[in-house]
Amino acid sequence: MGIWRYVLRRVILAVPMLFGITLVMFIMYNLTQVDPIVMIVGERQLNNPQIVEAAREQWGLNRPPWEQYLTYIGNYLRGDLGLSFLTRRPVLDDLVLYLPATLELGIASLLFAVVLGIPIGVLAGVRKGSWFDRIAWVISLINASLPPFWTGLIVLFFFYYQLGLMPGPGRLAPRMTPPETMTGLFTVDSLLTGNWPAFWNAIHHLMLPAFILGSFTLAIIMRVTRAAIIDELRNDYIRTARAKGLPERMVIVGHALRNVLIPLVTILGLAFAGLLSGAVMTETVFDWPGIGTYLVKAASALDYPAIQGGTLLIAIIYIIMNLFVDILYGFLDPRVRHER
Repeated sequence: MGIWRYVLRRVILAVPMLFGITLVMFIMYNLTQVDPIVMIVGERQLNNPQIVEAAREQWGLNRPPWEQYLTYIGNYLRGDLGLSFLTRRPVLDDLVLYLPATLELGIASLLFAVVLGIPIGVLAGVRKGSWFDRIAWVISLINASLPPFWTGLIVLFFFYYQLGLMPGPGRLAPRMTPPETMTGLFTVDSLLTGNWPAFWNAIHHLMLPAFILGSFTLAIIMRVTRAAIIDELRNDYIRTARAKGLPERMVIVGHALRNVLIPLVTILGLAFAGLLSGAVMTETVFDWPGIGTYLVKAASALDYPAIQGGTLLIAIIYIIMNLFVDILYGFLDPRVRHER
């Protein structure tokens, strides 16, 4: 029962956190000097007082700030994130439309980082001070230092424009028909419908942006795994396992790596949330129709309902991932499961 009380406590704490986020967003919205009515009615209609007043009445911009905030919270509690100034559609519908592309890119990026980061980190920790360890450290430093928009442009220039080895921006080739929508993830939908040409084309388009977005997470996973393996190999239970004559591979994988997974859980959970929320520049460079691209367009058009709805979605993603990490901690670490 200890772990579930802990999770319940975290869920309860998430409620005021969400209200605090909405309050900060609302204050920032009111501190902005640009009037959103320009985007709503257009510059040509600004000189028409009747149209401007009608628009302010329709969007609630003529009400006191406190009343706007209460209306804003009430709508959120009903699942109404407002209407987008730019698309003239409900923001929730827009987020549902754009979220699958970001999920697909985030999952692919995390898989790339995990599949490479954990083995390289383990080998670097086991072979501390070797040439492999030094090369891994240099690679992690480079991946953590280079901005994704710059590396994205570089790889597009070389692999797409110069060499023609990889496809250009977008989720599919221009002449490729998207698979029947079931989940919104092109790779999954094409598998479920047996559309193999669309599947391989979607995988091909996913490789470069997933590599760019996942490189930073790869560097973090490598460093954390390396440091954790080095610490675990110093413990007495590792010496005992070796003294019993266990193979080195079993000592590393069956004993040390098992305990390394505990700090990795936090890194992976927050990394996935960061990939979903931090894909703005990568999606922009690769013209990936996800939440990042949607927020960039909303910001350039002063689309405040879209910006606030997207920011709230990102906050919810972080909170959900934190809860998931807490629950997983309880299964990996008995000290959390039996805490009082």
